[in-house]
Amino acid sequence: MNIHAFPEFIAKLESGRGAVPYATALAVWIFLSLTVWAFNRWGMSRFKKWAENSKTKFDDLLLEGLGNHLPAFLYLGAFIVSFSALSLSPTLTHLFRYVTAFWFLWAGVRLANGMLKFLIFNVWLPRHGDADLARRAHSLTPFLTVLLWGAGTIILLDNFGFKLSAIITGLGIGGVAVALASQAILGDLLSYVSILFDKPFEVGDFIVVGEARGTVEVIGIKTTRLRSLGGEQLVFSNTDLTGSRVQNFKRMQERRVLFRVGVTYDTPVNVVQQIPGLLRTIVETVPQTRFDRAHFVAFGPSSLDFEIVFYVLSPDYNVSMDVQQAINLAIKMEFDSRNVSFAFPTQTIHVAGTSALSKVL
Repeated sequence: MNIHAFPEFIAKLESGRGAVPYATALAVWIFLSLTVWAFNRWGMSRFKKWAENSKTKFDDLLLEGLGNHLPAFLYLGAFIVSFSALSLSPTLTHLFRYVTAFWFLWAGVRLANGMLKFLIFNVWLPRHGDADLARRAHSLTPFLTVLLWGAGTIILLDNFGFKLSAIITGLGIGGVAVALASQAILGDLLSYVSILFDKPFEVGDFIVVGEARGTVEVIGIKTTRLRSLGGEQLVFSNTDLTGSRVQNFKRMQERRVLFRVGVTYDTPVNVVQQIPGLLRTIVETVPQTRFDRAHFVAFGPSSLDFEIVFYVLSPDYNVSMDVQQAINLAIKMEFDSRNVSFAFPTQTIHVAGTSALSKVL
C-alpha cells in the first residue's frame, strides 16, 4: 500500500477540491446510520409488540434473535452504500475493502452464531424437554463458536489474497502427528457428541456394560462415570461405551419373570392337574402383575416341575423383588394347606437282601 496517498488526500481536503464528495458520503452514512438506529429502537419494538399478540412464540424468539444480530449488518450496508461510490485512491480503496471485510466477518459470524444458538436452544431443545440434554448442549456451544470464527477467518484471509494452500499443507503435515497423538481424545469427543444426540442412556439410568453395571452419574466429554451397586465408581471412555452393547434398564416399561416350582413324585394326579390354575390365581391376586402362563413342563430328576411366567408392571428392581416375595409366600401357604410337598434333591438306594446276595455269589 502507498502511504504517500494520505498526504495527497489531506491536501485535497484542505484545498476544498475533494471535500464535497467525501462530505456528502459522510452525511449519507450518518443519515443511514441514524435510520438504522431509529429502526432498531422503535421499529423492532413495534414488531415485537405485534409478535407478542400472535398465537405462536416462534416469531417472538425470531425477532429477539434478529434484534440482537441484524443491526450490525444494517450498519455495514449503510457504510458500503455511503462510501462505495467515491473515487478513492488505491490506499483508501484497500483500506475500505479491509474495513468492509472485517466488518462483514464480525457481523456474519455473530449472526450465524446467534441463529445457530437460537435454533438449538429455542427450537430444538424445547421439543425434547430434557434438562440434561440442554446442559450438554451448552457445553458444546464454545466449540461451535470457535469453528465459526475459524471458518470465517479462513474465508477472510482467502479473500485478501493469502495463499492458504501452502499453510494448510504445512499444517497438514504437522497435523498428522497431532492427529495420531490425539486420536483417542478426538474419538471420545465424537463419541460424546454421538451420546449427546442419540441418547442411548442419560444421567440417572441404570445400565449394564459387559460384566459391569451401575447408575450413570456423569457424562463427560472424554469419560462417562457410573456408580456400581457395590458403591465404587466405574469410569468408561465414551468410545468404549459407543462400541459396546449397553443394556438400559431404566427404559424398561415392565419386567418379565420366569421361575420354576417342583413338587414330589408322590403328589396325586388330580392335585397335579390343579396346580397350574392355582399358580395363576396366586399371581393374579398380587398387585402390579400380569399373568402370562403356568404349565407342568418336565419330569425332573427328583421333582415334577411347573414353570410360571408373569410380568411385573414396573421397571423398578425393588418392586419386582417385592412381587416375587409375595408370590413365593402365597405359593408356600397354598401348598401347605393342600399337603403338597416341595421337592428337593433325593436319591433312593435299593439294597438287596442276604439271600439274594448269596445267590449272586
